[in-house]
Amino acid sequence: MAKATKKQALGRGLSALLKDPSNDIKSVEDKNADKVVGNIVELELDSIEVNPFQPRTSFNEETLRELASSIRELGVIQPITVRKMGFNSYQLVSGERRFRASKLVGLETIPAYIRIANDQESLEMALVENIQRQDLDPIEIALSYQRLIEEVRVTQETLSDRVGKNRSTVTNYLRLLKLDPIVQTGMRDGFISMGHGRALINVEDPSDQLDIYEKILSQSLSVRDTEALVRSYKNPDAKTPTKKKEVPHFVNKGSRELSDFLDAKVTVKAQKNGKGQLVVPFKNEADFKRILNLIKSEK
Repeated sequence: MAKATKKQALGRGLSALLKDPSNDIKSVEDKNADKVVGNIVELELDSIEVNPFQPRTSFNEETLRELASSIRELGVIQPITVRKMGFNSYQLVSGERRFRASKLVGLETIPAYIRIANDQESLEMALVENIQRQDLDPIEIALSYQRLIEEVRVTQETLSDRVGKNRSTVTNYLRLLKLDPIVQTGMRDGFISMGHGRALINVEDPSDQLDIYEKILSQSLSVRDTEALVRSYKNPDAKTPTKKKEVPHFVNKGSRELSDFLDAKVTVKAQKNGKGQLVVPFKNEADFKRILNLIKSEK
């Protein structure tokens, strides 16, 4: 607790400087700008507004409460980043979860790094920093990439350099935006993975996309099963995948123990109700007698 308090106290003198109208810093060329820009400053939460360029559009309430609990005990360990809008007025660039959690626990101030940037620079900073630091879902990342291309006017090649990803990775994310909105929502809510989405992109008919999406959910299909199902839609003669039967845990564990004990690859076929069969292979008569003697010795 003392450590967090000490860290937050670092910017109290700078905070007073920022509240002095005669020292209103508007650019990096202004007097005392070097004392503020890039340093940790303690800012009042009420002086900070949410960034309209924030790529994250939804926040998990449970994890937000967990973060709030951590901040209540330890303080804000990692400062947020803001840009100066006017006198004692700031806008979030990154760290909205920390900002929201700090409000939840009733903090009045928060440690922050201050940047001076125009709207275009702020948009790029917010998108790039959040892509790199936050746990965004695949669709949020794709939307952030799209905004960087359309609003900051960068090419996919330049974008891949900015975010530190291969161009093919950027392209794969952007292709997700071609999915039916219902499928996109399912990915954002965690019902399907990016792998499922990439498989569904190959289905052009939206109704077929939704049909496969419903089967993924109802049959708990894996990405590989989904890829096979997509192939069957594109080629009706292809074999439709069947969902692999689940084997009880005791069977998996027991088959390994039997294989080790008998020194033979034991195959087990089992149903959910516990019934099943054991298949023990042998190489020849001598091997058969060896296995038989091992079984008899355990009587």
